[in-house]
Amino acid sequence: MQSIRSACRSFARLGLAVCAAAAMLTAPRDGRADSFPSRPLRIVVPAAAGGNLDLVSRNVAQKLSEQLGQQVIVENRPGGNYMLAVDAVARAPADGYTYLAIADSFLYTPAVVRTATYDPLKDFVGVSLVARIPLLLVVHPAVPAATAAQLIALAKRHPGELTYGTSGNGSTGHIAAALFSAMANIRMTHVPYKGNAPGLIDVMGGRTTLMFDTISTSAPHVKAGKLRAIGITSAARSPLAPGLATIDESGLPGYEATIFNGLVARAGTPPAILERLNAEIRRAAQQPDFRARLLDQGVELEASDSAQAFSSTLHDLSFKYARIVRDAGIRAD
Repeated sequence: MQSIRSACRSFARLGLAVCAAAAMLTAPRDGRADSFPSRPLRIVVPAAAGGNLDLVSRNVAQKLSEQLGQQVIVENRPGGNYMLAVDAVARAPADGYTYLAIADSFLYTPAVVRTATYDPLKDFVGVSLVARIPLLLVVHPAVPAATAAQLIALAKRHPGELTYGTSGNGSTGHIAAALFSAMANIRMTHVPYKGNAPGLIDVMGGRTTLMFDTISTSAPHVKAGKLRAIGITSAARSPLAPGLATIDESGLPGYEATIFNGLVARAGTPPAILERLNAEIRRAAQQPDFRARLLDQGVELEASDSAQAFSSTLHDLSFKYARIVRDAGIRAD
């Protein structure tokens, strides 16, 4: 009888060992990318449907769905100066299934908006840059300046008299103009609007001098002769306007101020999963048809070399923006 009980205990122990081994082989391993993804992913967009960040996110989500064999869902959570979207991602598990779509404002919003409660570098980790969107520096055609150097000279002759329109305090255009003013050592007067469209209308009407605006909205007016493009804000000439000199070339060396779009995840997400998704984004960005499709919409696809590289980029840009905001005394409405 005793031998029977011993045999049963041995069999039970063997069964448990076999089950444990099977579980190790079949269950997803924590932090490993070989079993990822096993269910749909979610990209939370802190903007309304139809905007640039939404457009880029939906195009990338579609490509990732095709490549990963899992649906990638885009969820719009606009409002609250990023906070609604940030909270949604911060509350989600750090398992690589929920991501936050970001633009450059993600980095400087905490410095500009007093009610912002997140830290972009401590609370989140980079996945990849997705796209860069250059701005055009445009002026009314009557302004006697055709290059950045001429515009800077004009501003120095008339300190504070040149006006620049933006879509509001703390907007991308505001940051770009503040950086331009600081690097050129000039003083211009800020005229904030409720949106880009009314700002552009006033530049075309000669009521304000200039504006830093996205190429997709300004280029048609430049082509029609209603605006003059002084330069493009990217570090190198853009395929969106290959004949237009950069501001760096046309009189302000070292100047660069592009909008970027990217993906971040909650801090603590396994690095292997971040790198897997980064690799898929790089794969998508290298496809000529996909690049051409986004280029037609004013977007230059650009992926980071690794998730870690994008985190480093975010770190460097965060300090750059913090300095601009501090020196210019920028505060949101």
